[in-house]
Amino acid sequence: MTASDDPAIIPLASAIARFVADLTLDSLPPDVVEKARVCLLNGYGIALGGHDTPYAPVARAAALALHGERKDVGDDGGGATMLGDGRRTGVPGAALAGSALFHGRAQEDTCGAAHIGAILIPLLTAMVEAGQGPVERLLPALVAGYEAGGLLETAYSPLTTPAGLRASPLYGTVAAAAAAAYLLDLPEDRIAAALANAASFTGGLLQSFDDGTDEWRYQVGVAAVNGLTAAQLAANGSVSAPGAFEGRAGFVRAFARTGCDVAALAAKLGTVWSIRRVTFKPYPVCAFNQTPVTAALALRDELAGRAVRAVTVRMNPFETGYAGMDSKGPFASISGTLMSIPFCIALTLLRGVPTMRTMTRYDDAAVNALVARVDLIADESVARLCCAIEATLDDGTVLTRRQDMTTDDFAFSWDEVGALVRRIGGETGVPSEAYDRIEGFARALPRANIGDPLAAFSYLPHSAR
Repeated sequence: MTASDDPAIIPLASAIARFVADLTLDSLPPDVVEKARVCLLNGYGIALGGHDTPYAPVARAAALALHGERKDVGDDGGGATMLGDGRRTGVPGAALAGSALFHGRAQEDTCGAAHIGAILIPLLTAMVEAGQGPVERLLPALVAGYEAGGLLETAYSPLTTPAGLRASPLYGTVAAAAAAAYLLDLPEDRIAAALANAASFTGGLLQSFDDGTDEWRYQVGVAAVNGLTAAQLAANGSVSAPGAFEGRAGFVRAFARTGCDVAALAAKLGTVWSIRRVTFKPYPVCAFNQTPVTAALALRDELAGRAVRAVTVRMNPFETGYAGMDSKGPFASISGTLMSIPFCIALTLLRGVPTMRTMTRYDDAAVNALVARVDLIADESVARLCCAIEATLDDGTVLTRRQDMTTDDFAFSWDEVGALVRRIGGETGVPSEAYDRIEGFARALPRANIGDPLAAFSYLPHSAR
């Protein structure tokens, strides 16, 4: 039922705005607050470990071209540091550059099909540093973003993703607008305007995964900038469509091609917490490839050095139909390899746990030969996040592995995320002191110093800066 069908139902933008405006740290369930802290730790930690990826330098150069360099902290009253670089630029530029860094390993958190943390955390960090909101509001602002974006992602990504729309920028722009509006302490009507603006400014395609190119690396930063723009326009008086989501030409009908049950969606706010379903990635591959890699590692233990003749992989059609998942190469970028189920399976069976080094070795003849013999089958009987692998060996032996996993298997605790990011740091030369700073910051909130995460990135090897 839409708001226009029943005058008693307020527009969805207004319902989300009311929920966001009423959020306080004290009113949040304790496990929601803890999950927000874990998301911060994972976001900063993965970004530290991604310092040697090539995408942030591209985004930094673009940010400086667009927004210029700020030489002094007080320059224009609002610059922010580009994490991992040290130079300062405008808040939109810092968000654009930061998101590319957070997304560099493709190991950021996942909310359904969307990577919301890589959008929100660098944006909110830049805003707090620039004085566009107090650090005390950072945690609830983060939750506000996950809830606004996650509400829509849950409802509509099964429709928008198969249509070629990428969930991260599509729903992440709305998430960024909600988070930024909360941090700015906008009143309820202005939060609704920010959300409506975001609905008009959002989008993002999946084609880069099919072509193995890098646009998707920067989509998260553009989503952050567009969300911030939406919030700042609202703060300065924009007149924005009340029916931006459920209207006949609104977000839901335009992108999902379906109706919008405003009452049902509004009822989930504050009762079904999207941040609770945020998951984390143990390997630097697509979220949909985490389970296949897990299964392939188990099968690798059974191979005992025997040669593999052919492999069949069965997965849910939602995952097999995602752009790039069925590619067999040839590969020339990690954007292609991390998406490809055949490549991730072949690499894991032959070389073990995927690393950034092995994922970017495109001339491994043995891996490429096995990739050609991996058949991917869409099977509706296999639930999402699950897979079934059958490996036929040269001696005729058939090995099978059914890997049934849920979001609970990837919903790591504070200690598990801490161990994960420190392991990556050990592989990439990040000093342990950097992780001490981000752990201390996330634990100290709301009484924390934004200088701590900034300082953490100053520990990175000089070549990264």
